[in-house]
Amino acid sequence: MIDYPGSLVPADHVEPVPRRIRATLGGRDVLDTTRASYVWEWQAYPQYYIPLDDVDDSLLLDEGTEEHHDRGTARLYGLKVGTLYRPGAAKVYVKSPLRALTNKVRFAWDALDSWFEEDEEVFVHPRSPYSRVDALRSTRRVQVSLEGVVLAESASTVMLFETGLPTRYYFNQTEVDFDHLTPSDTRTACPYKGRTTAYWSARVGSTTRHDLAWCYDFPTGALLPIAGLVAFYNEKVDLTIDGEPIARPRTHFFD
Repeated sequence: MIDYPGSLVPADHVEPVPRRIRATLGGRDVLDTTRASYVWEWQAYPQYYIPLDDVDDSLLLDEGTEEHHDRGTARLYGLKVGTLYRPGAAKVYVKSPLRALTNKVRFAWDALDSWFEEDEEVFVHPRSPYSRVDALRSTRRVQVSLEGVVLAESASTVMLFETGLPTRYYFNQTEVDFDHLTPSDTRTACPYKGRTTAYWSARVGSTTRHDLAWCYDFPTGALLPIAGLVAFYNEKVDLTIDGEPIARPRTHFFD
């Protein structure tokens, strides 16, 4: 049973983006627009579609191929800045049943070095305007264990409620037993929370859980309450809240 709200936005939904969107490659501005559209290619989150007039088209190299699918016909372009070349980096929609997409460019996120909403960098994918992420302090007692060994316990966690994801529980580092945790080189990023600064794996007896816990030392401004705190994947541990066990999510999510 899912005990958190899911996304309500259908695929192919289109909305205007009220924010200035910019992206760079090799120190060069590739796009700069206040006329982008959100397009939900799937329910979880949208992509940016950029008016061709707001793209530096001198950086686009026509690859001579087209894609045909439900959203229309898109011509494929590579992206070249100096010696940097990103094949298949852009799709320019030449025809679409969704009128808002015609003459819009859809860039592969990883083909560019940096994306910005206004003057704030955005990671991984655009932020959905229909998603909420709330960090709330709680005095409910939360315990995390693995194979019967307690890894963390606290009555002063910060609970992170994010649309479409299980609730995450962030612990003060003094309430985490690091005897069973080993630092990992893994780093991830989130469009809402920023970049992680640490990960840990856990070993209890013969059981190992890789990249079980993480930390954001410098989260985005809206989520400063989780700065320096440690959270664990619900999917990989046993959780209780006020003594009541919490079922593990069936699907593994990433933070």
